[in-house]
Amino acid sequence: MKRFHAAILLAGALCASATLAHAADTLRLAIDVPYRPFVERTPTGGLTGFEIDLGNALCRRAGFDCQWIEQAWNGIIPGLEARKYDAILSSMAITPERERQVLFSIPYYSTPSVWLIPRERDIELADRASLQDLTAGVQRDSTRDAYVTEWYGDVLEIRRYDSSEAVDNALRAGQLDLVFEDMPIALENIDFRGDDAPFRQLGPAIREPTSIFGRGAAMAFRPRDRGLAVKFNQAIRDIYADGTFDRLMHRYFDYDLSTPPPSRPQPGTGAGKQAP
Repeated sequence: MKRFHAAILLAGALCASATLAHAADTLRLAIDVPYRPFVERTPTGGLTGFEIDLGNALCRRAGFDCQWIEQAWNGIIPGLEARKYDAILSSMAITPERERQVLFSIPYYSTPSVWLIPRERDIELADRASLQDLTAGVQRDSTRDAYVTEWYGDVLEIRRYDSSEAVDNALRAGQLDLVFEDMPIALENIDFRGDDAPFRQLGPAIREPTSIFGRGAAMAFRPRDRGLAVKFNQAIRDIYADGTFDRLMHRYFDYDLSTPPPSRPQPGTGAGKQAP
């Protein structure tokens, strides 16, 4: 019996020590690279971009130093579950499917998606018959992949790529008829604004349905790490309240992608639980 109680005390002490060590250690954040202007490599091999600056600001507010871990998108949630890093900060939209796997923070920004085509092409999305056998590019396992698959998978030939950069390169190389891209990424990578631009936007920007596109981009945590979600929810509120978010946003964008959080604590979401 004494050994049993001693084991319990020892286990409790180890857990407490691990928690304290984790709180004092560098926080490992996963991010998919490149995803300009959110993240890209510098000439010296470091990382820069909007989400790098934003993540570093959030870590400071939450009392951590950030260590950025590069992770391909299609393995980013499995990597979190395998404890390769402590959280994901990589433009991840809150969606019902992902909520069953991870615990999300409150959103920190929201962006629309756009269809892009070569300027000389005449494509009508409403005329489904005319889309038959056209090639459409998307990033694999993204919300845009889910949207195109659900709404146009029966008519378009969907080509999936491991990164947005690869999608955009394929469009520029003439290998695709159209792409469905995140608007900030498209603005960075594809020349489609202006009458002389080689590409043009097809139809309006798209943000719905929320069942696919979610309610904005958020950090993702393991469901058991509720305390981390609480800290970063407050950090997100703080950088909005003091103008840090606007300052960082306007450093990279000439349009608004903010989604101001409520001033009072609101539930976050994910994996069947909520994070205050």
